Amino acid sequence: MGTPDFAVPSLQILVDNGYDVVAVITAPDKPAGRGHKLQMSAVKKYAVEKGLNVLQPTHLKDENFVAELKTLKADLQVVVAFRMLPKVIWAMPKNGTFNLHASLLPQYRGAAPINWAVINGEKESGVTTFFLNDTIDTGAIILQEKVKLQNDTTAGELHDTLMNLGKNVVLDTVYRIQTNNLNLLYQEDLLVKELKPAPKIFKDTCKINWSENAHTIYNRVRGLSPYPTAWTNLIKDGAEILMKIYSSEISEEKLEVGKIKTDNKTHLLIGCGNGALKINELQLAGKNRMKTEDFLKGYNVIDTYVTPS
Repeated sequence: MGTPDFAVPSLQILVDNGYDVVAVITAPDKPAGRGHKLQMSAVKKYAVEKGLNVLQPTHLKDENFVAELKTLKADLQVVVAFRMLPKVIWAMPKNGTFNLHASLLPQYRGAAPINWAVINGEKESGVTTFFLNDTIDTGAIILQEKVKLQNDTTAGELHDTLMNLGKNVVLDTVYRIQTNNLNLLYQEDLLVKELKPAPKIFKDTCKINWSENAHTIYNRVRGLSPYPTAWTNLIKDGAEILMKIYSSEISEEKLEVGKIKTDNKTHLLIGCGNGALKINELQLAGKNRMKTEDFLKGYNVIDTYVTPS
């Protein structure tokens, strides 16, 4: 059970290792692009290429879907980047249902663990497989694998690292369940004083507050890059233009919050709560993503500033 690119390697490694995948369950096709043509999910594209049985329920409690799932008599269900499952689904197989989560549980339970780990400046992350139960991301842990994060790691880079790490952990988890070689860890035994959540990212989450310190803003930029992307509003002659920021650096310059400093050729600095941020890659609304040097060739930033918060 999965939908985006993140889930494909985990499906592929099971197929490549000879496991009998009786069905692939993914999101319904959705209109996308200028022509609004129906697009298959990344998981469905792979499944169709391999001739696998694909189910695309709109509602997971639909009686027909539940009945069809029962007829498959699956021994085990594997969930990677899918929806919350009702108990009638996750409790169905004799060996249960496990999920691959892109964090070191119990930390970063929720929809966006990769983004929040980077936004919060974590030095390590990882993946966890755990059995599903009645509450989100709280079940017994089967396996965990850790990775180190660098100071410049982006959410996109961590996504790809965990995607490839996760497929091997999924394969190992299936084998351990198959051979009854489990040493479960219970999350209630691992709880610490401060549990950091990973809620869904919304547009307001991505808006930069320039009153924050440069390090905090820098982490937010890389934690939202390349998607959904940190943003701010450029103000010029009373008009607002949305600007996304994909890449930045912390500068030693001291600037007033929201003030822009540039040589109009190579660099663009924006004042923060305790310094400045150097912008390396950006995108104006309706334009392509570009490096700062290219942006400055076609945009005059004189008398331009950003909304402080």
